[in-house]
Amino acid sequence: MSGNVLGRVFRVISFGESHGKCVGVVIDGCPAGLRLDFKEIQRELNRRRPNQSGLTSSRNEEDRFEILSGIFNGFTTGAPICIVVWNKDVDSSKYEMMRFLPRPGHADLTANIKFGGFSDYRGGGRFSGRITVGFVIAGSIAKQILRKFLGIEVVAHTVQIGKVKARKVSFDEIKENVEKNSVRCADLEAAKKMEEIILEAKRQGDSVGGIIECIAFNVPPGLGEPVFDTLEGDLSKALFAIPAVKGVEFGAGFKLTEMRGSQSNDEYLVKDGKIVTRTNNCGGILGGISNGMPIVCRVVIKPTSSIRKPQKTVNLKTMEAATLTVDGRHDPCIVPRAVPVVESMVAIVLVDHCLLSNIIPRVIKDG
Repeated sequence: MSGNVLGRVFRVISFGESHGKCVGVVIDGCPAGLRLDFKEIQRELNRRRPNQSGLTSSRNEEDRFEILSGIFNGFTTGAPICIVVWNKDVDSSKYEMMRFLPRPGHADLTANIKFGGFSDYRGGGRFSGRITVGFVIAGSIAKQILRKFLGIEVVAHTVQIGKVKARKVSFDEIKENVEKNSVRCADLEAAKKMEEIILEAKRQGDSVGGIIECIAFNVPPGLGEPVFDTLEGDLSKALFAIPAVKGVEFGAGFKLTEMRGSQSNDEYLVKDGKIVTRTNNCGGILGGISNGMPIVCRVVIKPTSSIRKPQKTVNLKTMEAATLTVDGRHDPCIVPRAVPVVESMVAIVLVDHCLLSNIIPRVIKDG
């Protein structure tokens, strides 16, 4: 059974390796007749690409995409859409030297065990953040579908780097400020401190992690297929597919442990003819089903595994202790580049559930 497919109707198939010829995605189940905004797809890829600032990897990939199938005369045909991005700035020399020295914190060892030593170790292979190029392509298409039919907007922003936390911000602040700084934080004062923490970690040959919050507005109630295909469950599965994600929470999340029921329960009221809640501690999902309030989730991104500081490891050939110092081009903090990836995974799952619920048609009159 393949682990490279996400979704049941809007099916996303990921392929490619970090230092292979290309990375990309096949999208099956995209409605026919949709006129795609190709510039928007490229804008989303540009948000994710490396070498954006001194805070990111210096790998210089333009990430220009090429459509191989599923689009004809500017419209989706209903056939599988295959889109690739060719890897051009590849340097595998450092990985050849440490081929038998698994990096602590990375999937080098587990991948070697799982696939009997045949997995592509260059740049982390299938376990590299490079594969999220395909996630962002599919996510951009998903966001266009959500916006067109339901007015759903999916936005993410950095809320914590290391111990620096952003203040609570409005939706308007998120939309206006996220792209104004290199860490994609809507709190501009906190953003400066976050940048300093990342640069300090970089100077020390170390790395740092953080938290990304994602909000989906105008999501209709009723999405989710309990009990095993809940909306929370599918969102979590998609988000955990992003390399470096080690935690997911919805609404008040783990803070619910500090509340009483009288505080955590979201009370109901009628507003503009609709039932809404006074608070949103559940994050827009109850019983695994959307309740019409904004979907709010947060993901924990661990510090980048590849660091210059010496670390203890084991030589897989000799089975003896070894010390590893990782050279090469690596992000001291992957959080800023992961923001559009988080948005993409949330959008992909929402489109899939909207198609499952027949809220979005399978054929679009988009002429």
